[in-house]
Amino acid sequence: MKKILKNEVFSYLFFGVLTTLVYFVTRFLIFYLTQESLFAALVANITAILFAFVTNDRFVFNQPRQGWMKRLVKFVIARLSTLGIDLLLTFLLTKAFPEIIGQFVNHDPKQIDLVVSLISQVFFIILNYILSKLLVFKDKQSISSK
Repeated sequence: MKKILKNEVFSYLFFGVLTTLVYFVTRFLIFYLTQESLFAALVANITAILFAFVTNDRFVFNQPRQGWMKRLVKFVIARLSTLGIDLLLTFLLTKAFPEIIGQFVNHDPKQIDLVVSLISQVFFIILNYILSKLLVFKDKQSISSK
């Protein structure tokens, strides 16, 4: 069991699921309160980015404490690129062309937003792992080895 928990991909998926829950809870709460898809996506992404950095830095990629600010900047830049894609997808599929998904969910804005959120999150889990692994958390030293 310890071996599974120390597996980087498993840890990334576990904390990715938690990050996704943080994202969805935040997005749906903000959407419920404001009925604004773009604003909800923006706030949810910011919240999820901060949560994901802490969990990825500390638990997934086991980075040493020094250099965390540089990693945070790289992480935020990488995640801002996916945020831009998320906002673009949200705009296109909920505002510009809601009928693309709406035809399958009786044109209900809440259901359209849900489908867009689900599609984007699956894509971003994969893309964010690749960006994190290749660009941000490159230090192979483990906290436990220091």
